[in-house]
Amino acid sequence: MRIALAQLDQRLGDLAGNARVLVDAIAQARRGGASLVVTPELSLCGYPPEDLVLRPAFLDACAAELAALAAQVKDIVALVGFPERNGALRHNAVAVLRDGRVAAVYRKQHLPNYTVFDEERYFAPGTAPCVFEVDGVRCGVIICEDCWFADAAAQARAAGASIVIVPNGSPYHTQQQAARRTQVAARVRETGLPFVYVNRVGGQDELVFDGASFVMDAGGTIAQQLPAWHETLAIAQFDGATPRPVRGGLDPALEPHVYQALVMGVRDYVGKNRFPGVLLGLSGGVDSALTLAVAVDALGAERVRAVMLPSKYSAAISLEDAREMARILGVRYDEIPIGPMFDAFLASLTSEFAGLAPDATEENIQARIRGTLLMALSNKFGAIVLTTGNKSEMAVGYATLYGDMAGGFAVLKDISKTLVYRLCRYRNGLGRVIPERIIVRAPSAELRPGQTDQDSLPSYDVLDAILEAYVEQNRAPADIVAQGLPADDVRKVVRLIKVNEYKRRQAAVGIRITPRGFGKDWRYPITSAWNEWESVGSPPRLN
Repeated sequence: MRIALAQLDQRLGDLAGNARVLVDAIAQARRGGASLVVTPELSLCGYPPEDLVLRPAFLDACAAELAALAAQVKDIVALVGFPERNGALRHNAVAVLRDGRVAAVYRKQHLPNYTVFDEERYFAPGTAPCVFEVDGVRCGVIICEDCWFADAAAQARAAGASIVIVPNGSPYHTQQQAARRTQVAARVRETGLPFVYVNRVGGQDELVFDGASFVMDAGGTIAQQLPAWHETLAIAQFDGATPRPVRGGLDPALEPHVYQALVMGVRDYVGKNRFPGVLLGLSGGVDSALTLAVAVDALGAERVRAVMLPSKYSAAISLEDAREMARILGVRYDEIPIGPMFDAFLASLTSEFAGLAPDATEENIQARIRGTLLMALSNKFGAIVLTTGNKSEMAVGYATLYGDMAGGFAVLKDISKTLVYRLCRYRNGLGRVIPERIIVRAPSAELRPGQTDQDSLPSYDVLDAILEAYVEQNRAPADIVAQGLPADDVRKVVRLIKVNEYKRRQAAVGIRITPRGFGKDWRYPITSAWNEWESVGSPPRLN
């Protein structure tokens, strides 16, 4: 028996377009001698459809498209995911298509309702197994989250399955590939059956899906591994229910996967939303440099524009490095000095600011001038502005609302500052595009003379360690101090995280790559009296 694993990138809501892609994949699988083709979770409509499934018209359109698709499936069996309306209920379902009709339907039993998932809002759980025969082999199907619990796979085995097929919409984060293998291996041990795990690929708003589909044999060994970050259709060959081994594996290093996640996230967000291109403020700093490299790798130099917006505080080397990087990558590069505009703002505010010393107010005016100019270029030419702030900055509010936060897509929103440096080194290892001086010089917003980030923040090594413990691991401040991190820094960072929630609520959507980013999986109130500072000393006074 041959099973085709169709690792696809669907455009959410494009039912007709997705159906065409499915028809092509089914035809390709048939030409490859496959008897069964497996497509990802909700492959007909895209994933996750969110509140679209609350609209009856959307469900009706999905049903009509599924019926039309089923009529074209002959001489092969196809598994296609779709949102099903079943009376008053809705289900996350997979249709078994054969002989020109929907021969069976499996309904997802475990509905994830944590981190970025909210499926209990939309779907009712199924209760019954679904087992069908292909070339004399009994195949059971379960969906994504079902594989993280024992009962659905056990049901399939009890119903006579010899192989378990798992269509997935499993988004990437840095620990997810290993977690999937662990869960599938646990189900294999429990059932004694091989598993075929098919995951989608592509970007959908803040989520990126890495594919990385695989076949695991009954002994818990990966028999066949599909690549990450690429659409592909691969044929897995079975002797009865036993998969034949194929050489191959995933790169275990972190940086290649994270970098490809950023590239795919930008490519699909820009492409699926039909923007003609992107533009960004290129400062000569490391964050905008990495953002520019990602954008060019995602879209090509011809669709990327870099704009340098220097002030009197911009160092000469910042302009030199920005020009050099733009030259290396071959992007359009422009310089628009903001000095005259800044002077005009200060002149207008002279009487209001009389007798008051310069402070963050004047720094923020510069950032807001830059944001206004970038958004004006975006409005005029249609390109979307990529913001360049990183997770470390967004956590503690080291960013200006309506300034450097202005834009449509935040490429580095879930990338810590220390990881920014690692990714720059990784990208330069593929071919130098970022001038070395950008990477080695001390980071600075260049909004006042001699400024560095560490004037206001702990060292990034310390800051990022605190953020990982507090944000991603939910550890209490006292526990973080017990790890050996400075109590004063922990207290300061935790306070800054709390008081800057209002900024993050207004930030652009950005790519999630960690187990917990500042998006769907971070839902803290802006107004809240709760604090944890007592556990690391007296609580600070809020200014």
